[in-house]
Amino acid sequence: MASGSRAILPQSKEALLKSYNARLKDDVRSMLENFEEILKLARRESHSQISKITQCEQDALEMQVRAANMVRAGESLMKLVADLKQYLILNDFHSVNEAITNNSQLFRATQIECDKKLMKLRDEMAMDLYDLEEEYYTSIFK
Repeated sequence: MASGSRAILPQSKEALLKSYNARLKDDVRSMLENFEEILKLARRESHSQISKITQCEQDALEMQVRAANMVRAGESLMKLVADLKQYLILNDFHSVNEAITNNSQLFRATQIECDKKLMKLRDEMAMDLYDLEEEYYTSIFK
């Protein structure tokens, strides 16, 4: 939505949208940090006093934990998308109301047009019936 045409939301909805935004930022930050740490672990050359095998095992375990954190953040993002869809479905009454109003106006205009045509047809039929009745009563062929 453009900032100029942004509707004023009730405080509860505004707070909900802010929480969605915070969740999004937290999950993306978590995924990025964990990915960067996995890359650092993969490139690290150990200069510590721990044996290379022990260091490799420790790095592998840390990578698994960080990968699990990334999966958790990804699942949280999918849940956030579902929550946002539900929010839109439940709170997009403005566009629904607008569509109903537009359809109502269209149907009202169509109804008025049909009413006018029916009234014109009624008037024409009344005139024709009046003429026929007059012709019948004034006719010599009764």
